[in-house]
Amino acid sequence: MERSNQKFLIVGGSSLRGTVKVNGSKNASLPILAGTLLCAGTVKIKDVPHLQDIKNMKDVLTYLGARVECDGKDITVDGSQVQSLEISEELMRRMRASNLVLGSLLARFGYVKMSYPGGCNIGSRPMNLHFKGLKAMGAVIREKFGYITAEAPSGLQGAEIHLDVPSVGATENLMMAAALAQGVTVIRNAAKEPEIEDLQKFLNSMGAKINGAGTDTIKIEGVSELRPTEHTVIPDRIEAGTYMVAAAITKSDITLTNVIPAHLDPLVAKLREAGVKVTVGEESVRVQGAGRPKAVDIKTMPYPGFPTDMQPQMMALLTLAEGTSVITETIFENRFKHVPELRRMGADIYLEGNTAVVRGVPSLSGAYVEASDLRAGAALVLAAMAAEDGTVLDGIEHIDRGYERIEKKYNALGARIIRVSS
Repeated sequence: MERSNQKFLIVGGSSLRGTVKVNGSKNASLPILAGTLLCAGTVKIKDVPHLQDIKNMKDVLTYLGARVECDGKDITVDGSQVQSLEISEELMRRMRASNLVLGSLLARFGYVKMSYPGGCNIGSRPMNLHFKGLKAMGAVIREKFGYITAEAPSGLQGAEIHLDVPSVGATENLMMAAALAQGVTVIRNAAKEPEIEDLQKFLNSMGAKINGAGTDTIKIEGVSELRPTEHTVIPDRIEAGTYMVAAAITKSDITLTNVIPAHLDPLVAKLREAGVKVTVGEESVRVQGAGRPKAVDIKTMPYPGFPTDMQPQMMALLTLAEGTSVITETIFENRFKHVPELRRMGADIYLEGNTAVVRGVPSLSGAYVEASDLRAGAALVLAAMAAEDGTVLDGIEHIDRGYERIEKKYNALGARIIRVSS
């Protein structure tokens, strides 16, 4: 990832108050944008956040020959002129989700060549499950010199696929591939994330025949073509969760709108266990923090378990808890890179393998810290807002990948965050 020369200067100690509207989901938008390649017509996607990862995906679509137009948070993709079926290494290295075009291109054109994707270095995210499923559908896949070439000259065929683990990316890629395959595909041990349900809704609005998203078995009956459509992406549950923890860690009162509360159930449960007041409405959530939270134990799990994407933010909160918390990370082996940075701020954290023992301290102090990845960066923003004195946060290009101008939204609630160029 290209290094930014920008940093955040964060003055802690402010109380936050107000109402904030949550953006559309990054993790729903990316596969849906990749899925627009399945259609030879024009598709409109609404409420897409302005993020670096979204820009990168738009660049991939444009490189392939699609016509991409933006109007505010609406993106229109015309895939009728897609011609290039080989993606440059430079584009692929920008983000992990670039691999999601594999299923769409292979299903529609029968050929694709790409390098391995990049993205946050939070752990091993191999593509073997993607390949295993596509091979079951008749694809021929070759890996050489860091490039992947996939071919299905006679088209993909429906197949029974059992994923060894419920991979979100593999589930999404195989759903898109199967949408235009001949016959019926069944994906077992599929991931259950809400973003997969949203992808199903989008694909079905184009004429796909998919059911079962949100369960561990998804059935796709292939169709010959998909038609133009409009679709509004779901709210971003991780952005919403980050606001919720922000209210708790700064002892503040924040109301979130444009949320689907059911998507936040695991986090709501843990915040309430920590003594934080959470009031859930039909499409809103209010979080009121007061005093030090209580220590809680957390184990990240595939949805509907506690999300790995909220583990760093909750760790930031628990550094200030009364008592000792134990956090077990089961999804990504490198997802504790924020720990040394939190220690710089005075946190008491002991690591052993995939477990972090967090002994709560009365307060954190400002320091010079650096974000190593997207959610680690969010955790450091939260810790800095709660800390005494000022913090300099470097590596904010990671944060821009998944949070739209995070400093503006938090400053509107009362935070003191300044973006500076060095």
